[in-house]
Amino acid sequence: MPIEKFITLTSTCVPLPIENVDTDQIVPARFLKATTREGFGENLFRDWRYDKSGKPRQDFVLNNGRHTGQILLTGKNFGSGSSREHAAWAIKDFGFKVVVSSFFADIFRNNSLNNGLLTVQVSEEFLARLFESVEADPSTRVKVDLENQEISVLPDGPREKFDINSYKKNCLLNGYDDIDYLMSMRDEIMEWEKKME
Repeated sequence: MPIEKFITLTSTCVPLPIENVDTDQIVPARFLKATTREGFGENLFRDWRYDKSGKPRQDFVLNNGRHTGQILLTGKNFGSGSSREHAAWAIKDFGFKVVVSSFFADIFRNNSLNNGLLTVQVSEEFLARLFESVEADPSTRVKVDLENQEISVLPDGPREKFDINSYKKNCLLNGYDDIDYLMSMRDEIMEWEKKME
């Protein structure tokens, strides 16, 4: 699955104000048999979305229809636990393009960025204001500007800068995975090889 270019995104948000969400809660281990990235979205937060009989839980945010959008707001320490690339696949396959938290587990963050899912780490104060805005009004729109590394509540709400590894930023802006990035430098590599002969 090719990585889409990401420059800016303006969207409503889905709030999941739960801390310490681990990768087994994001996508349970029993659904990890597939080796391609497609189809994992249906099992995103499976044990929270469905009861034991497979019936959707109407009180869970992904089922009740009150909140929709391509930005997932999450509590602190999101993506902890085992190294599971499938967690990023599930979030992306469900339709999210950005996950916002005040802290991400490093392995989850790297897996997400490698798969074209932008993780935006913000201060706890800013995250609290985001949750407050979105809970009060589900139509609240948030803009994520990767080029300028800024997230803001529209039209004139709070805004904050965020950090991202410069290499991962370049890859997302251009829609590159690691191989695409190397191929984009093919001419420079060939030129260097000629000099080394």
